[in-house]
Amino acid sequence: MPYKTDADLPASVRDALPAHARDIYRAAFNSAWDEYGDASKRRGGESREEAAHKVAWAAVKEKYEKDDKSGKWHSK
Repeated sequence: MPYKTDADLPASVRDALPAHARDIYRAAFNSAWDEYGDASKRRGGESREEAAHKVAWAAVKEKYEKDDKSGKWHSK
């Protein structure tokens, strides 16, 4: 289930990430959704959605980090 807009993202993502990070997440999720449609491309029996969320968070973490004290995400 690819996301068309940031408003379509899960609340846990939408509420936690700044706008640019949400864009990164959405783009990475949608790309991974397409790439991992075939179960043979996924590891450990994870679902297509689980794989796409993992890829999306990894993409966000390349450019953003979470502040340990405030819990807010900010660019590196």
